[in-house]
Amino acid sequence: MRATTIHAAHDIRVDDVPDAAVRTPHDAVVQVLRACICGSDLWAYRGEAAREPGQRIGHEFLGVIAETGPEVSGFSVGDLVVAPFMWSDGRCEYCADGLTTSCVDGGFWGEPGSDGGQGEAVRVPYADATLVKLPADAAGDDRLLTGLLALSDVLGTGHHAALGAGVRPGSTVAVVGDGAVGLCGVLAARRLGAERIIALGRHQARTDLARTFGATDVVAERGEAAVAAVRELTGGRGAHAVIEAVGTEQSMRTAVGITRPGGAIGWVGVPHGSGSGLDMRALFDNNIAVRGGVAPVRSYIPELLPDVLDGTLDPAPVFDLTVDLAGVPDGYRAMDRRTALKVLVTP
Repeated sequence: MRATTIHAAHDIRVDDVPDAAVRTPHDAVVQVLRACICGSDLWAYRGEAAREPGQRIGHEFLGVIAETGPEVSGFSVGDLVVAPFMWSDGRCEYCADGLTTSCVDGGFWGEPGSDGGQGEAVRVPYADATLVKLPADAAGDDRLLTGLLALSDVLGTGHHAALGAGVRPGSTVAVVGDGAVGLCGVLAARRLGAERIIALGRHQARTDLARTFGATDVVAERGEAAVAAVRELTGGRGAHAVIEAVGTEQSMRTAVGITRPGGAIGWVGVPHGSGSGLDMRALFDNNIAVRGGVAPVRSYIPELLPDVLDGTLDPAPVFDLTVDLAGVPDGYRAMDRRTALKVLVTP
């Protein structure tokens, strides 16, 4: 089969690799119908996150069951399913707590020895616990299928950030970052009842989409100028809830600077760069909480799925470029150059 591999910085290839196959009784093989490129994939692409030459890449996909192991009881060949970006066994104490990303037997698609999502098929360990069944008729609706793909990562991650930030009805929310996760954070904040949503971003196409998703205000400035702008919009107080969806020192400093006393930051931007940007004194003096981390999206899919199916949530517009599997290297280049927000892959 064909799958995407990474060999060095800016060296993405689509290679022939061994076919995905059942190896243990609880495995399933999913034939991929939709995959995508994540902003976090770019850190490996840019050489800022280590990868072994030839390692698989990609962690967001949905498709149909092509094969199951003898201990898989919840799925049959032909079922349409979505996979969260990490697999989990569903039985350890962390899974019982809903923190599936800390599963003792879990793992991340594309790590050494596993299949990546940007390929023709994927072997799924612990299929019964990991996969979520989708309505069969969704396969015939391209827009819906694309929206459902967002459940694999960005929609659940935006939701995780909104929960961590304590978004509640009537609250003022600020979203730092205009990537797919930040935009899904806008969707999540609107869904949770935020009265005002301030989107921070400099790319008009993205901030226009943020307004479509529910943002009431846009701040294009960065750094101290952004802090001043948000403070002005909020009467000097700052936002009750701040979603940090970038992961740099500057973005975290901005997040701290725009959070009102007693507020909270939902931190889901994958950390990279020289430091955290956390001003401990500012957090302490203003009773600001910081919550977040790797989003346990498997725990959120059952809650979010009905809203995607009925159109209450429509994250499909975050995918603004579509490539086939052979075009994945071009997709990485487009996202790296910011000519694409999020690239959809149709193998």
